[in-house]
Amino acid sequence: MTMGVPMKVFVSWSSGKDSTLALYRALNMGFEVEYLLTMLDENGLWSRGHGLKKEVLDAQAKALGIPILYGKASWEGYEEEFKKLIRELQEIGIEGGVFGDISLQEHKDWVDRVCEDAQIKAFEPLWQEDYDNLLGEFMDSGFEAIIVSTRADLVDGEWMGHRLDRPFIEYIRNQNLDICGEDGEYHTLVTDGPIFNYPVNVVQGDVNLLEDVKINVLDVSVPLSSR
Repeated sequence: MTMGVPMKVFVSWSSGKDSTLALYRALNMGFEVEYLLTMLDENGLWSRGHGLKKEVLDAQAKALGIPILYGKASWEGYEEEFKKLIRELQEIGIEGGVFGDISLQEHKDWVDRVCEDAQIKAFEPLWQEDYDNLLGEFMDSGFEAIIVSTRADLVDGEWMGHRLDRPFIEYIRNQNLDICGEDGEYHTLVTDGPIFNYPVNVVQGDVNLLEDVKINVLDVSVPLSSR
């Protein structure tokens, strides 16, 4: 995409590989990424998407050098809170939102509708691209990520905390699962890469089981070491 004046955007942020690759592409396309936007639970302690502590997301945003904004809501109030936040961003000059959807039409339809309601443009830089190409680009570009949640009924628990790499992807493929985890088979936390100023150092804790999803309770090791 060729642009004159860079468009100011936010990135809908999950902390994982897809939103990170969408951010990476948005930057390479010339967008001016002003904010990351993440939805938390009602108490503002855990991310809705991947079940991560807010402190981990704070550390990740700091390592990226991009301010992060949070919304707090139940699943029932999620949409209204999300729309309220992006309307507020639109009022301060943010023109678009970048999302990391790949193939789930229901998710993309929701994004398009919510952004249209809030009068902001939606961008989906990964939409309908080949899974292997996306994963290859992510890993070959130098990004590093770890597995932070898995479907307990589908993915062996030994992979929890494992690095996202080709052996893990081949395991997922051999289980006849979606290799990008589009159906929630697994989620990731990106800890380093070409757009990070320094790695995010995390300490793995207990693994909790919530509604058949195993979640790795991570903490940030302090202090963070810079390059």
